[in-house]
Amino acid sequence: MLIRLFNAFVKITAWPVQFLIFRTKVYYEDKSVQSRRIKGKAVIISNHTSVFDYAVYLFVFFFRTLRVQMAEVLFDKKPLGLFLKAMGGIYVNRDAKNFGFVSKSIDILDKGGVVGIFPESRLPLKGEKRPLEFKTSAAYIALLANSPVIPVFTNGLYFSKKRARVIVGKPIDLNDFVDGSLSEKENLSSATKALRDKIIELERLLNEKQSDK
Repeated sequence: MLIRLFNAFVKITAWPVQFLIFRTKVYYEDKSVQSRRIKGKAVIISNHTSVFDYAVYLFVFFFRTLRVQMAEVLFDKKPLGLFLKAMGGIYVNRDAKNFGFVSKSIDILDKGGVVGIFPESRLPLKGEKRPLEFKTSAAYIALLANSPVIPVFTNGLYFSKKRARVIVGKPIDLNDFVDGSLSEKENLSSATKALRDKIIELERLLNEKQSDK
């Protein structure tokens, strides 16, 4: 309850500022299927361009409390870490074999919540092909929680004269990519590839929609 209230307070008070900074334009793969309003539990995945992706998505999905997996380096910075904890950020220590973030994410989903994951796990370095290869944890969590996955792509144009542009894709049921004759590892690999392919497709769709304007 406190996390939801704090999220609501931050969103309401910061709305004018974020509108001026990001001026986010939202597109849809099919708005009749998936809009900015999310009903029930969901895993949101996205490409990762900046630490500000999180801030943008807070307002794209304004009416839901978005619990996002975040790297340990962000929590280690004070007072940022305290703020992210109050916002309900899910701590992920990428250097330790601690998978508490998995059980935490599943618990949130089981209670009907929304979990945000950046499957690339880190920001791409200059010259690296984007998106980076996805980690399997997003698919693993979605499958265990039997949760739909909502793919989102952002062009990452923040703090510029151009508008930030985001496209929301149709929900994905990863059970469609599970083959009973394959091993868990093979199924996770297949589901993870499907998620990455979808993000690449959304980038193409976003470019097409911008060109049509």
